[in-house]
Amino acid sequence: MGKGVKAAVIGGVFAVMVGGAGHGAYNLVSALDGDGGGVAAEKKSGPPDKDEVEETTAKFFSAWEKGAAATAASYTNNDGAAEQLFTAFGEDAHITGVKITPGAARGTTVPYTVRAKVAYDGKSKPLSYRSRLKVVRGLTTGRALVDWQPSVVHPELKKKEDTLVTEQSATPPIEAVGRDGSELTKEKYPSLGPILDALRDKYGEKAGGTPGVELVVRHTGNGAPDTPLLTLAKGRPGKLTTTISPGAQTAAEMAVKRFAQSSVVAVKPSTGEVLAVANNRTDGFNAAFQGEAAPGSTMKIITAAMLIDNGVTSMNGPAPCPDTAVWQSQTFKNLTDMKPDESATLSNSFMRSCNTAFIKLIDEKPLTDASLTQEAEERFGLGQDNWKTGIASFDGSVPAVDGPDRAAGAIGQGQVQMSPLNMASVTATAITGAFRQPYLVSPELDGRELARARGLRASTAAQLKQMMRLTATQGTAAQAMAGLGGDIGAKTGSAEVDGNARSNSWFTGFRGDIAAAAMTEEGGHGGDAAGPIVAAVLRTGG
Repeated sequence: MGKGVKAAVIGGVFAVMVGGAGHGAYNLVSALDGDGGGVAAEKKSGPPDKDEVEETTAKFFSAWEKGAAATAASYTNNDGAAEQLFTAFGEDAHITGVKITPGAARGTTVPYTVRAKVAYDGKSKPLSYRSRLKVVRGLTTGRALVDWQPSVVHPELKKKEDTLVTEQSATPPIEAVGRDGSELTKEKYPSLGPILDALRDKYGEKAGGTPGVELVVRHTGNGAPDTPLLTLAKGRPGKLTTTISPGAQTAAEMAVKRFAQSSVVAVKPSTGEVLAVANNRTDGFNAAFQGEAAPGSTMKIITAAMLIDNGVTSMNGPAPCPDTAVWQSQTFKNLTDMKPDESATLSNSFMRSCNTAFIKLIDEKPLTDASLTQEAEERFGLGQDNWKTGIASFDGSVPAVDGPDRAAGAIGQGQVQMSPLNMASVTATAITGAFRQPYLVSPELDGRELARARGLRASTAAQLKQMMRLTATQGTAAQAMAGLGGDIGAKTGSAEVDGNARSNSWFTGFRGDIAAAAMTEEGGHGGDAAGPIVAAVLRTGG
């Protein structure tokens, strides 16, 4: 035999190992040809063909229908994880009588419908759902295998730690209602799905209901509440009143559909009540409340407040806007089409979103590395990990830093992190002068204490509100806010994210007694993507 080929006789089968030591591994092929002549088959490569897709899925579905967890798993490219989930499918979820109907394959992707029965403690119900799988080439075997994802078993299994369980509910169901008393359901408001699950997890018992029996997705490992899939025996739901405005929520749901990976929150500035929260994401993550991302130039609301409160400048005071600004050897620039203006006021630089104006001013006395942090925490109630909104939320982070990150933080980059909820609250504080911690469920229900902060001096709030008005009518937010009547204001932002080709788009604004903020990973300037989302919510008037 030639170099790099080794032979051995194993159990009467002539096996050939082809490869060189430089490849780190050998390929053992023991398949015989159809007439038993002992000729070894070569390992296949490339995408599986039509026949392989059909054969693999047929065997996979057959084993699944029989409840043969190990056999079904053997037709995947991760048999350990697959066997564990298929075992839970039968033993923990109590799903039997499985019948799978495949649809027409598109290349190597096969859609299918699963029909089965869930039976537990003398109660049973039919189960039906659709999912899809992809057949791939095994890296080491060359076999056509099902590309393993938990969603193969059920589309609501989205993470590797997710599993299926049927049992008496850990918490009673809730009937969540909006501020007008109308019921809030996942079917009517899809974005509220994970939020309603979280509310049930926290307030199910306090709302006074009784548990039922359910098939649920259990999100082990991340502390997320169970996601109900099928109710075998209804519990008695307890009524839970939320602050959600159905009109604002409907607008938010529709608005985020326009842009992938987008989130929006609306609050009532006079009270802190959350009027709407919506996400357009594939992972079910409530980025509107829990997202942590650089907010770009929307951060200039807080930076402007810091400059005014510390006597550095005022709305009509100087804030020159040169082409570039250097801070400790790092050069900061403006947008390419922005004309420099050495005689600009703070109001002018704010409404045009001039980065260099803010960079140049943060070195003025009495400002220190901690000044922006103090403004964010003491005036706007951010970054102290003490918000109690009713569900999990992020409070924002504005760390005290030196070096280039201090300058970057002033324009919402560097180490500053916010969520849309945080920025909606920032706008609410800016236009009222008072920090009112946002909440989704009244603290009177469970006696929790809301976060407090000093808020802003009346003169500072008045200047911030007027600069936001000018931005909405004459500045970078004018196009997005066009057509909105009443007292309006806004601030745009875009933030560069490591590893992303496009910037995140941010926008926050107000109209009367409603403030909203949005972020989308769709990219572009704040007024291009996030702006239309916020404007759509503000148009409802809350």
